[in-house]
Amino acid sequence: MSPFSVADHEAMLYEKADDGTCDCFLCAHRCKGIKPGKRGFCRVRENRDGTLVSLVYGKIIAANADPIEKKPLYHFMPGTVSLSIATPGCNFRCDFCQNWQISQTTGDELAGDVMSPEAVVDAAERHNCPSISYTYTEPTIFFEFAHDCAKLAQARGIRNCFVTNGYQSPETVDRMAGVIDAANVDLKAFTDIFYRERCKARLQPVLDTIRRMHAAGILVETTTLLIPGYNDDPDELRRLTEFLAGVSPDMPWHVSRYHPDFKFDRARATPAETIFRAIEIGKEAGLRYLYAGNMPDGEYENTHCAACGATVIERSGFSARVVGLDGNLCKACGAELPIRI
Repeated sequence: MSPFSVADHEAMLYEKADDGTCDCFLCAHRCKGIKPGKRGFCRVRENRDGTLVSLVYGKIIAANADPIEKKPLYHFMPGTVSLSIATPGCNFRCDFCQNWQISQTTGDELAGDVMSPEAVVDAAERHNCPSISYTYTEPTIFFEFAHDCAKLAQARGIRNCFVTNGYQSPETVDRMAGVIDAANVDLKAFTDIFYRERCKARLQPVLDTIRRMHAAGILVETTTLLIPGYNDDPDELRRLTEFLAGVSPDMPWHVSRYHPDFKFDRARATPAETIFRAIEIGKEAGLRYLYAGNMPDGEYENTHCAACGATVIERSGFSARVVGLDGNLCKACGAELPIRI
């Protein structure tokens, strides 16, 4: 049997109880009292006779060499390609999920091809990918595998990225520090009622994670998918952007257009003017780097020096060209920019 069988890989970040139950503290759900034969909220961690196991360790459901801009990460290794992998499952239940076919897998239908961490890192080297991104679904739920891959990749000079809903526990962020180099956190809204009704989660743990990741030295970018009538209220966006600017005015904010999908097909696609209004609100809050996603006209794609306004990175779709940087210094004025090449 492969040592990477999903049936017997012990989970990280949990505690056993004397009654045979397990308490998991991988994510902010902090599932308590998981009984033998039962799973946590994520549906991919199961109590096997008093031991919590990951059912998806190395079970890869998606693997592609993607432009890093697709994550989206605009301030991390621009213009490079990142090996992007995922296992099934998620610890959210977003009814507007745009990867629902693989994130909302239930029961025993946990499809995927088993790969070892060595095979993943070998694939990154084979495809000339200087980074690995843990993405598509929620990487926190396959943290054991992501952590093993990331440590091995780091030893070979390959960097690591999380594309995440930000629902990690503080203990998990501590394990990420020094191993995960960059993260794009999906800040889905700025009201707790949205998180409770639409995602079956809460807002505050996401805000706490953004702060903790930034403090841990992880390069953090954030994305908000604007859904008309649900999370695009100007006052809400003002509070959201003021929070981000309070963590760091240099933190990039990607504002993306919504298109109807999954169970949430009743909402209309986001008007372009809503995106532009959100960007103006972000500017007023003090954010220096704002980007528009899923926009056909390409406005707000390029990166400009916050000090002098010179264009330092040009983009078209998912392609990027560094044009005005010497390392992370602006060629025009010499200012140091919050970009990791």
